[in-house]
Amino acid sequence: MRLTLSACPPFSLSAVVRSHGWADLLPFGRDAGTGELTRVERLASGRVVEMFVQEEASGVSVEVHDRLSGAEHEEVAHKVEWMLGLSQDFSAFYALAREESRLAYVEEGARGRILRSSTLFEDVVKTILTTNTRWTGTIRMVKALVSQFGTSLPADPTRRAFPTPDQLAATDERTLRSATRLGYRAPYMLELARSVTASTLDLEALKTAGIPTTQLRKRLLALKGVGDYAAANLLILLGRYDFVPVDSWAIKMVSHEWHSGEPVGRAEIEAAFERWGEWKGLAYWFWDWSYEGEE
Repeated sequence: MRLTLSACPPFSLSAVVRSHGWADLLPFGRDAGTGELTRVERLASGRVVEMFVQEEASGVSVEVHDRLSGAEHEEVAHKVEWMLGLSQDFSAFYALAREESRLAYVEEGARGRILRSSTLFEDVVKTILTTNTRWTGTIRMVKALVSQFGTSLPADPTRRAFPTPDQLAATDERTLRSATRLGYRAPYMLELARSVTASTLDLEALKTAGIPTTQLRKRLLALKGVGDYAAANLLILLGRYDFVPVDSWAIKMVSHEWHSGEPVGRAEIEAAFERWGEWKGLAYWFWDWSYEGEE
């Protein structure tokens, strides 16, 4: 099966893939030579397929080497559209960015879209797994979750989809701590999965929730394991850019960009991007830092 999906211009698949590290986390994969993005996905029908995504003139093409039903065809299209943000319009952001030398490159490079997982559940899990660890630790923990709990791809049983909430809900804290080695995050993962499975938490509804960003942020902060930094990152994935994800890297960058290396805190970081209003999280995300790469 092959389908073509249009994107709101300008669009660059490579820009989306390089927007952050999600493309390096299973069940995503990428071919550096062809620029193809792949993903092993479990569909609502229970079938596990592999999607091959390549850039086309007006958007992307998606290939699945299986025959799909009409509903499965629509599901694949919907999921790819969401993961790549094909319908997102950044014209207002670009208009502001043209006036700032540190962001002048974003429109030409079609920057703005941030690669997302197919479900908010997966993005919440992965975001929690980025906290208080090195990136190599995040990669290891995600790989363990997928290999231990995800459903296998029939054509290659060594490859698996990201585990569903019910698959994680069926395990226990001891397993997540010892075998999966999630450490203190284990009870957070278990509670999140069981809440979604029991329908006491509807994460997917938050994708289209027509509520103010401050209220959406409160709902995210109510999730165990999600603090200010994780909530800000998740808001950006949801297309809400009102908050800056403040971490040690942000502190270092802002300190050297505007404060001559002197210590700064959250207030100084927020103030540095305050003029960008609803776009400040995105302005921070794509800022061309002069200090980057220096010791």
